[in-house]
Amino acid sequence: MRIVRYSLDGRTGCGALVGDVVHDLLDVELGAVVGRLSELTLLAPCEPRTIVCAGSNYAGQIIEKSRPWPQQPSLFLKSPNAITGVDAPILRPAEVERLEYEGELAVVIGRTAQNVSADRATDFILGYTCANDVTADDWRADGQWTRAKSADTFCPLGPWIETDIPDPSALRITTRLAGQVVQSALTSEMVFGVGDLLAYVTRWITLQPGDVLLTGSPSGVGPMTPGDTVEVEITGIGTLRNTVTDRSDRARPSGSRTSAQTGARP
Repeated sequence: MRIVRYSLDGRTGCGALVGDVVHDLLDVELGAVVGRLSELTLLAPCEPRTIVCAGSNYAGQIIEKSRPWPQQPSLFLKSPNAITGVDAPILRPAEVERLEYEGELAVVIGRTAQNVSADRATDFILGYTCANDVTADDWRADGQWTRAKSADTFCPLGPWIETDIPDPSALRITTRLAGQVVQSALTSEMVFGVGDLLAYVTRWITLQPGDVLLTGSPSGVGPMTPGDTVEVEITGIGTLRNTVTDRSDRARPSGSRTSAQTGARP
C-alpha cells in the first residue's frame, strides 16, 4: 500500500494511493475516492515528532571521505520544522554559501518502538519513503550542526509511504541533480542496516508512530544552488523531487509542516 498525506479544498487528510487515485485510508475496500493525484497537493507523507538520522553509514561515503570505519552508528537529529513535501521548494537561507543534497532511505515508524531487537524491527515499521537530508555545509563546518541540518525545508520527504517493501537492504537509491545522476548505491552497502539502526536508536529514544529514521547517504554528496532540481529515487518506492530557491524569494511552501496542517498521522 502507498499512503499519502494530501491537501484538498483547504483540508488535509491521509489516503491510500491506488494507481493515480487516492482513496480514503479508512475506507479503501469500499472504494471511497478522495480524488486523483492531479487534483490534490501531496504533503510530506507523515508528521514526525522525532527525526533521528544516521551519519557515515554507507561504505562508499566512508571511503570517499577517508573517515574511520564506524564501530557504532553515528546519530544526530533534525527538527520537525525541517519537514517539507514532494515538489515543495527547498529554501536556501541567504547566509548559506554551500547547500548540499543527501539522498536517503527514510523509515517511518508504525508502532511505539522502545528497546526493539534488530530481528523484530519490521514489526515496528509502517513503511519507507524517500528523503533528502539537506545540509548547510558551511554551517556544519563551524560546528553548528543543529542549524546546518534543521532549517525550514531541510528535510523533504515523499512522495508517499510504501508499506510493501519485503527487504529494505535490496533497494537502489539514486539522486539526480538537474537530471544528472550524482548518487547511486544499493542499500545493502549500509554499514548498519535498518534493523540494527532501529535497535540502536530505541535503546535510548522511544519512537512513536509517524516518527522517522533516516538511514544515511551514499557517496556523491555535493552542492546545489537556486534553480537546481534534485530528485531522490528509490526502487519500489518512488521519486522525491524538489527545487532549490533562495529563501528571500519565497514564503514558506504549502507542502511544509505548519500549525494549520493537522491531518492525521499514519
